[in-house]
Amino acid sequence: MNIKFLINLKETLIEKVLLGCGLLTVLTTVGIIYVLFSESIGFFKEVSLIRFLTDTQWTPLFTQKHYGILPLMGGTFLTTVIALGVAVPAGLISAVYLSEYASSKTRQIVKPILEVLAAVPTVVYGYFALIFVTPLLKNIIPGISSFNALSAGLVMGVMIIPLVSSLSEDAMRAVPFSLREGAYALGSRKIQVAWRIVLPAAFSGIMAAVVLAISRAIGETMIVAIAAGQQPSLTLNPLVPIETVTAYIVQISLGDTPHGTLEYKTIFVCGMTLFIFTFLLNMVCFMLKKRFSEIYE
Repeated sequence: MNIKFLINLKETLIEKVLLGCGLLTVLTTVGIIYVLFSESIGFFKEVSLIRFLTDTQWTPLFTQKHYGILPLMGGTFLTTVIALGVAVPAGLISAVYLSEYASSKTRQIVKPILEVLAAVPTVVYGYFALIFVTPLLKNIIPGISSFNALSAGLVMGVMIIPLVSSLSEDAMRAVPFSLREGAYALGSRKIQVAWRIVLPAAFSGIMAAVVLAISRAIGETMIVAIAAGQQPSLTLNPLVPIETVTAYIVQISLGDTPHGTLEYKTIFVCGMTLFIFTFLLNMVCFMLKKRFSEIYE
């Protein structure tokens, strides 16, 4: 009887601990949303939402203050697109090779080496972009600025390659081998099986990897703060200095802006903007994943 009671007590405790861990993550998310919303409301009492979304200038620290988020979002979008232009093709090609072509021994050697890129501190990537990549680009493009979106985006793309490659390779290896055998039985070549059978079947996992890479690129701070500059400008030119949302948050968080001022509250508004953007991005990913899963069921 005592043994049965102890077993039931142990199972109950384990269940409560697991429930507590799950609730902790939910409460943390709710707390973050509450802080962002409460501080953002104070900002929008003084700055209209239309002005915030449509003004093409962002100068909250200047004498003539403008609070248009478009320049910061434009800089974030520009560096993210450049990073994805590097990471997605390189990551998918690496994943296809590791999943369909590489031997087991090669995979055991190459995959850990590739994943080492994710362990490098981002500040190292930032100085690598500023000291090595930018001078290299200047030899190719003489008119490029010392701080620019291109070098920051390229290095950021290299940084997120392991996210796309590793997760996509795991998704492709999870595709049942019977699908490959059926394609081979119909006379398909290996490259046709990889790109027309395995890749679409693993689309949901690949999409999750890409969305995770996008979120990582959007939230990156040190690389863009060091290599991209701190000049918020609404431009799609990757050769000039820009400022991203995260770089601006770092700039304000250094301590020079008085706490509680309108300028200080801008960091919460920027944080809320990023939160909403990534939330919508994940919703789109979920809908694509669901639709593609229905097609291949």
